Amino acid sequence: MTGIDALTVGRVGVDLYPEQSGVPLAGVRSFAKSLGGTATNVAVAAARLGRRTGVLTKVGPDGFGDYVRQALEDFGVSPAHVGTAPGLLTPVVFCALDPPADPPLLFYRSPIAPDLTLAGSDVPWEVVERVPLLWVTGSGVSAQPARDTQREILRRRGRRRHTVLDLDYRPMFWPEENPVDAARAEIGWMLDHVTVAVGNRTEAEIAVGTGDPDEAARRILARGVRLAMIKKGADGVLVATETGSWTVPPRRVEVVCGLGAGDGFGGALVHGLLAGWDPVRIARYANAAGALVAARLACADAMPTAEEIEELLHA
Repeated sequence: MTGIDALTVGRVGVDLYPEQSGVPLAGVRSFAKSLGGTATNVAVAAARLGRRTGVLTKVGPDGFGDYVRQALEDFGVSPAHVGTAPGLLTPVVFCALDPPADPPLLFYRSPIAPDLTLAGSDVPWEVVERVPLLWVTGSGVSAQPARDTQREILRRRGRRRHTVLDLDYRPMFWPEENPVDAARAEIGWMLDHVTVAVGNRTEAEIAVGTGDPDEAARRILARGVRLAMIKKGADGVLVATETGSWTVPPRRVEVVCGLGAGDGFGGALVHGLLAGWDPVRIARYANAAGALVAARLACADAMPTAEEIEELLHA
């Protein structure tokens, strides 16, 4: 694992997509299986672009866990740090393509998802400290023991260059009575220990108390973050650094499934950061990657190649 370019930490699972679009789950007759989970999808997306990636996560001792490891290998992502949580099941997520642009999700992660049981003994500490890019997520601190583990990962990382936080807020993952306050406190702590932050307007509001992209970016940068990217959907993406801010327009596509577009964006962000590109170039490239995923069904399987992204950029 010492040779990898990027390590992502967090969610993994098996996504089940309806093979009939535009109907509620009760009316779906068949599903297609795909690898899923935001940290996993980002690693797959970056691997598609030629980066050597690995995922730090856990699965259950079941057939779906075996599928996750094999699928990662097939995508060129190292499964070396995919652990097993005895007594728990690999998460399954059902998606209803109704509406396709923002499909509702039904998560099966009870009583707790294996990825939220990450402990210090599961962590490859030398890799965490030295890998060129480390990717962590807001959902990764939604429960213990993963919360304390991810905090220690960031402490040991020491705010090294290319320590990236995906704000990634999903209220159903937070067991607290007031998930917004709990998430703001925990994700806010993480902002003080990373160099890059990326998320949509809702996630920015959770993290720093405002959904206004410009103000959210200012608040994020004030925490010592060097690069903030606020995804604005059909309005493009705001890119902000200490030297200025820019809005990069979106790439227009016919949406088949909105899921995974943000992870495609994330994988392209990983690639651009490692390549040393300027932030605006990264955002344009990532926008194109996300658009290609939105025009396809599934997440991991839908991640584009560099050739496909370049073709869209020059269309």
